[in-house]
Amino acid sequence: MTSPRFLALVLLYLVCGLQVNLSDLLEDNKIPPSLCMGHPGIPGSSGVHGSPGPPGRDGRDGRDAAPAEKGEKGDRGQQGELGMRGLTGDNGDRGEKGERGKEGECAVAPKSAFSAKLSESVTTPLAVGDAVRFDKIMLNEQGDFNKETGRFTCKIPGVYYFAVHATVYRASLQFDLMKNGHTMASYFQFYGNWPKPASLSGGSMLHLVPGDQVWVQMALGEYSGFYSSSKTDSTFTGFLVYSDWKNSAVFA
Repeated sequence: MTSPRFLALVLLYLVCGLQVNLSDLLEDNKIPPSLCMGHPGIPGSSGVHGSPGPPGRDGRDGRDAAPAEKGEKGDRGQQGELGMRGLTGDNGDRGEKGERGKEGECAVAPKSAFSAKLSESVTTPLAVGDAVRFDKIMLNEQGDFNKETGRFTCKIPGVYYFAVHATVYRASLQFDLMKNGHTMASYFQFYGNWPKPASLSGGSMLHLVPGDQVWVQMALGEYSGFYSSSKTDSTFTGFLVYSDWKNSAVFA
């Protein structure tokens, strides 16, 4: 007796229009899947997102490569703009004391000064143009004053001050301060029958150049009473006030 399942399969093949070998069906009692296929179904909805998987294993360490050859030096770039001035830093520590330098040359200021006086009175007239010879030297370190001629000779250009102090006793006196034969200043003392010595003094500032000469010249005749004794003197003094030398250490 034929089973209901077998009959259903035969009917299915007939409906589908398929030619089948009934002996094969009877023998195997099963239908191959490729004999009849239905229409594709509607796509299903997406599944639920799965949970994260476990971390993977660490990758293998890379091997050190051989050093590459050094490339050529590139061109020098353009100079950048000057940056803003930075803040002043803290003072550094005090450095060690350096070695002492070589001894320098000493700057010496130009000097010229003299002072001389009469060793005895001069009451007799001198020749015209003769200088009064102050023959007792008190100061003449530079040798600019000549006691034999009574004249000062300038060696250093500049401004000098000269002063003459005369003691007058029982005579009148007139003397001039001379520069190169020209009268720079004149002084006069008239004798008035005074019982004691009197004084006549004068001074002047002169600008001199090397070679200029300065001296005291006494008038002739009755006005020639320079006096000198152990208690009173007649003197001639001069000194440099400042030099015209541009390389002077002090009076530049």
